[in-house]
Amino acid sequence: MAKAKKKTKSDTGTVLVVVESPTKAKTLTKMLGPGYTVKASVGHIMDLPKSRLAIDVDSNFQPEYILVKGKAKIKKELVSLASKSRKVLLASDPDREGEAIAWHLAGLMDIDPDSECRIRVHQITKDAVVQALDDPEPIDMAKVNAQQARRVLDRLVGYTLSPLLWKKIRYGLSAGRVQSVALTILCRREKEIETFEPQPYWIVEVDGSSEDGRSYHLKVEKKDGKTLMVKGRPMKIDSAEKAQEIVDTVKREGITVTSFTTREGRRKAPAPLKTSTLQQEAARRLGFSPRRAMRVAQSLFEGINIHGRGLTGLITYMRTDSLRLAPEAIGSIRDLISKGWGKNYLPEKANVFSSKGRSQDAHEAIRPTDISLKPEDIKSELTPEQYRLYDLIWRRTVACQMTPAKIDNSTVEAASGPYGLRQKGAVVRFEGWGAVWPIETKDDIVSPAVEGETLSVDRMDQERKETKPPARFTEASLIKTLEDEGVGRPSTYASIVETLYDRAYVEKDDEKHLVPTALGRSVDGFLLDHFDGDSVSPIVNTGFTATMEESLDLVEENERDWVEVVSQFWEPFTRAIAEAEKAPKVPPPPPEFIGEDCPECGKPLVKKRGRFGEFIACSGYPECKYTRPILKKIGVPCPKCGSDKGGEVVQRKSKKGRIFYGCSRYPDCDFVSWNKPAAEKCPECGGLMEYKGRSRTPVCTQCGHKGVE
Repeated sequence: MAKAKKKTKSDTGTVLVVVESPTKAKTLTKMLGPGYTVKASVGHIMDLPKSRLAIDVDSNFQPEYILVKGKAKIKKELVSLASKSRKVLLASDPDREGEAIAWHLAGLMDIDPDSECRIRVHQITKDAVVQALDDPEPIDMAKVNAQQARRVLDRLVGYTLSPLLWKKIRYGLSAGRVQSVALTILCRREKEIETFEPQPYWIVEVDGSSEDGRSYHLKVEKKDGKTLMVKGRPMKIDSAEKAQEIVDTVKREGITVTSFTTREGRRKAPAPLKTSTLQQEAARRLGFSPRRAMRVAQSLFEGINIHGRGLTGLITYMRTDSLRLAPEAIGSIRDLISKGWGKNYLPEKANVFSSKGRSQDAHEAIRPTDISLKPEDIKSELTPEQYRLYDLIWRRTVACQMTPAKIDNSTVEAASGPYGLRQKGAVVRFEGWGAVWPIETKDDIVSPAVEGETLSVDRMDQERKETKPPARFTEASLIKTLEDEGVGRPSTYASIVETLYDRAYVEKDDEKHLVPTALGRSVDGFLLDHFDGDSVSPIVNTGFTATMEESLDLVEENERDWVEVVSQFWEPFTRAIAEAEKAPKVPPPPPEFIGEDCPECGKPLVKKRGRFGEFIACSGYPECKYTRPILKKIGVPCPKCGSDKGGEVVQRKSKKGRIFYGCSRYPDCDFVSWNKPAAEKCPECGGLMEYKGRSRTPVCTQCGHKGVE
């Protein structure tokens, strides 16, 4: 009797699929069922050690990777499972960083990176996962090299420049290749604000009406046919005398309509969201920080338990700079628009959007994986923040494939002696994509006017104004500027902002604008003196950094060698470091006195900064160790302990600069809220009213009643 043939590894066991996150592993386990074992590496499993440079600059900048601390158990489990599995598929995220993680995993599990071991899942749905499993590929070493070049460059800059800052400014500071550019952008804006000289001008407005009751709100913009406007402001009305002369003339001469025109305008549909615009819109419309937006987006990507479907990824991969939509996705969106809004909202051909520069068009834009899953239909299965972000993505995706909005732009022009007056208006004649995404128009509706008719002067107003300095950056506007300048990439935007908070280089003001701290400005000043402009290595110059990003893109496209890119950077950088070493130490910023004396020793109190933000301390330290937190009262009694115990709501800041509200009696009273409490209680239920995000309307935390703005 013949012996049974012994089974080999190739026809026994299961397929091991390795992903990055435990949440994604859980989703894929339920999706794939028996025959597959899904495990998570929990992010990077190999990385550079934190304690030293670990880059051999004399041997082609070879990095020394070690097992990440605490990952020994994960490594042991993955290696054991790989030895028992008939096949191993590496399914880390489909970007440069994910490719590098796959490469490290392949090395640990003795997998040939040139074998078909890599799958890239851009959306976690059954069809997409099955398609990825059926089409494994080798690891993309060009992507790995691009990520390795970025990691090596960042390590060389950070671990060489930071010790220089310790010597010249203060121990414990840090600098980074991209973070330092972001800091320079913020400090440059702050200097513009400080050196700005306001220029006065006067706005002269006239309310007029026709005989049949049509009303107009006109502004004086011309004299003798020449414009008085400069950059949208009547800067040539630069004195009260000139403004009064206009008022006297209008009262004496009256107003005559000289023309009325209406022009049809079309606003094209907005592009779908990518990483930067997702962060910007989430900040603008939802009040989310970049990190919060990406955290919530990650949860939507990795899978939500939907009734009747199980764990389902709701959006495509959220780290992308592509504006491309898959043809099958476009078809589904167009079907939805046709059925839900009708043919007038559906363009003849699909709208196509192109990205600036080199985008990773292997990815798609951020979109719902199934457009038929409407936000309101799954609201009960999402957290409030998941629902709000999914609703934002869903609406923007539908809007991008709708017809243009049609807007009538009307202008009435009038004359009074030598002066010309004008009112502009806009009327949305057909909403198009505005049916699902807000159309923002600044102008009011203008009633039709008849050329030659006289308008009565009902009211006149002259108001002195001053030009304002450029606004400080918000998190969203900083990200937009970084993207416009070509600094950073989708996966880095959120971490850039958070790093500036962590290093105490910036903080938020009351209006959530980013303000450089005295420490941040000291660091920026030193870097500008030695690493900008004429420096042999201008690392804080936006153009230089953008060029470096382009070089990394070329490495990813296999058009440049990563070692060559790093080498060309390193030689001039070391020369710039050597020159900066000769510079004198930067004097610390002067203490900021608060106008009070220490209650313990009588010396002046000053503002200081520690690891958890600013606080008040005695200038006599270390002899006197008196300190107290900085409390900003908002004029509202504590809703928990009440004013009878002396508790008042005060504004505080977390160590990352985020504003929150607590009781002045802490720790005796533990009231705390991210939202600003209102002074009045809810008239419906007596509950706490709060201003959520940037809203000016308080909302009851118990019954949802909306108060008065």
